[in-house]
Amino acid sequence: MAVHIWIVLTGALVAIACGLLGCYLVLRKVSMVGDAISHAVLPGIFFAYWISGSSASIPVLIGTASFGILTTFLIELFNKKGNVQADAAIGLTFTFLFAIGVILITYFAGQVELDQDCVLYGEILLVPFDTVSIGGFLVPRAVVVMSVVLSLIIGMIVVGYKGLFLTTFDPAFATILGISTTLWHYLLMGAVSLTTVVAFESVGAVLVVAFLIGPAATAYLLTDKLPTMLVLSAVVGILTSVFGYWLAYWLNSSVAGAMATVLGILFMLAFLFSPSQGVVTRRFRKIEAITDASLVG
Repeated sequence: MAVHIWIVLTGALVAIACGLLGCYLVLRKVSMVGDAISHAVLPGIFFAYWISGSSASIPVLIGTASFGILTTFLIELFNKKGNVQADAAIGLTFTFLFAIGVILITYFAGQVELDQDCVLYGEILLVPFDTVSIGGFLVPRAVVVMSVVLSLIIGMIVVGYKGLFLTTFDPAFATILGISTTLWHYLLMGAVSLTTVVAFESVGAVLVVAFLIGPAATAYLLTDKLPTMLVLSAVVGILTSVFGYWLAYWLNSSVAGAMATVLGILFMLAFLFSPSQGVVTRRFRKIEAITDASLVG
């Protein structure tokens, strides 16, 4: 039972961390930048593994954060200086860097203990067996690291709430107040890069991308208030982790695939039945309005 709990907890921590950051990506309409970063940091992961030989070292964080920021910079450069459309700039940048990472991993496969399957699908089932001792208790390393990362993200949101809020909803007004939109943009992207690399080994790129967009997009359909959206994204992430793992256990299938599937189902439920924006809900309201008008007439 403990093994199941650790796996679900790891997925939940990743989902909450990605979901909180994803709220700002969705609101800024740069969701695919998160997708780009989650793929484009692969060369950074390779160089960090190659140099340090460890996935839990400072070089890993530095290398991947650097490539995450490089990705953001290149997208901005191509879009603003090269007059390339934003979606094209994102597509060109992340596919180029991701392809370089795949080539490097393939070519140096004998020297680096990292493969494409690990990067794409993760090894969440192995999380309970890679432990560290804390106060005499053995705790999975992924849980410890993700707890630290989540604490940093929550701290950044709490301390920098005003800066993130203004630069997200009204960057022009933020500039007038002397708040640097560029600084907050790169801080956010740096946090996305950090979260991505820490989560890579456990859940893989596919699930990281799903968690960066899915919980936030689902919460966006359920509320128009940022604090509520942040909380709801965390709740959606937890539900995804719990039900996704048990779906995978029941079907004896991929955990990452099952979690992504559950996340898609939750999004569709919000899309159809959201109190304010649900397609079915609005349809019923329209029918009620017509019926009331007929009765009055």
